[in-house]
Amino acid sequence: MRYRLPPGHSHPMTDVIGSLIDYDDSVVAVKASDGRVVRISRDRVVALKALGPRPIRTSEIRSLERAAADGWPGVEQEWIGGWLMRAGHGFTGRANSAAPLEPQATVADLDAIAEWFSSRGLPTVLLLPDRLGSVPAGWSTRDETLVMAADISRLELPQETVSVIVEAPDDDWLGLYRYRGRPLPTDAVEVISAVHDGVTGFARIGSAALGVLAIGRAAVTSGPDGRRWVGLTAVEVAEAHRRNGLGTRMCGELVAWGRIQGATHAYLQVAAANAGAVAMYRELGFVEHHRYRYAAPPQWRD
Repeated sequence: MRYRLPPGHSHPMTDVIGSLIDYDDSVVAVKASDGRVVRISRDRVVALKALGPRPIRTSEIRSLERAAADGWPGVEQEWIGGWLMRAGHGFTGRANSAAPLEPQATVADLDAIAEWFSSRGLPTVLLLPDRLGSVPAGWSTRDETLVMAADISRLELPQETVSVIVEAPDDDWLGLYRYRGRPLPTDAVEVISAVHDGVTGFARIGSAALGVLAIGRAAVTSGPDGRRWVGLTAVEVAEAHRRNGLGTRMCGELVAWGRIQGATHAYLQVAAANAGAVAMYRELGFVEHHRYRYAAPPQWRD
């Protein structure tokens, strides 16, 4: 927005870039990236121009993926070349894959990567974010995933807390959680509870006595660029209570908790094909940051 300044300033006009939060016959308000709200009477506004999303730099993708890897690290991590290896009893793709998170990661490391997974009884799986790694020749891919992100200062967060947040998943929380619709294997709790150089919180609305209505998990970690992130995972709503806003409420409360832990930005991962969930997250204020997909050799079976 460009607008005229009152008399007495050194220049007649100035600009502000941000999100349009109010627009009517008398006033225009823009929320700037630093949280300031600039509210100007319509007669002083010279121009309003919609800007496209800021391009995401490769370094920003790498930094967010590092923070996300720490937020869901499996139970074992190791570096091979520029690849971060993760193993987690075979539970979830993120906790049992190799990601090219340093610039020196190349396909020359594939044999060592395969040996690392084989020694743990796991298949060789690569997690390949946009621009950080390409699919090896002859390999197959699946599960394209959107990584969506938001500046917490631009999100409308709940004013009142209705959920219980604890440091570890209790029986009430675990009773509602399903991974791809399936009950949890025995070793899953160790993977769900893990975090590297960060803190986790497990939220639930309701209780075993009254009925658990919704759950969610948050992990606060930092990227190499110093940005502190809260990652939202394992958001579930009891089937009988879906489409009542509980998922939105849970996400808002997890972000609010993350902000208390020092997070300035939030992210989540959602299947690209899950149009309903993507739409809900967009309404919350999340935008697409980048995508990733999994790759494995031709003999790979789900």
